[in-house]
Amino acid sequence: MRAAQVLFNGILAGILSKERGVYRFVYDKGYLNDKENKPVSLTLPFQEEPYESSVLFPAFVNMLSEGSNKDIQNRLLKIDKDDYFSLLLATAGNDNIGPLTIKELNAATGN
Repeated sequence: MRAAQVLFNGILAGILSKERGVYRFVYDKGYLNDKENKPVSLTLPFQEEPYESSVLFPAFVNMLSEGSNKDIQNRLLKIDKDDYFSLLLATAGNDNIGPLTIKELNAATGN
């Protein structure tokens, strides 16, 4: 399983993971309980139960480059063109447009 922290304006909002072809997003309980916080996307409204999907959630796909920029990133990073999750983890850690940042968790330490 690969997993990443999803930060909303630098605050931990939840965990995004992929295991056996299933994507999962679950809100952090502390983030969920703070009434000042906003959902990470209109398509992922607040709920305690995890969201699951066979495709990467649109809120995260929209963070990826498209066209020739995506092709260049895939080639330079040696990531398969259909591996959206790896590309997201490799490119969405900083300098993003919008409030979301994705930070891969180390499988061994959880950090």
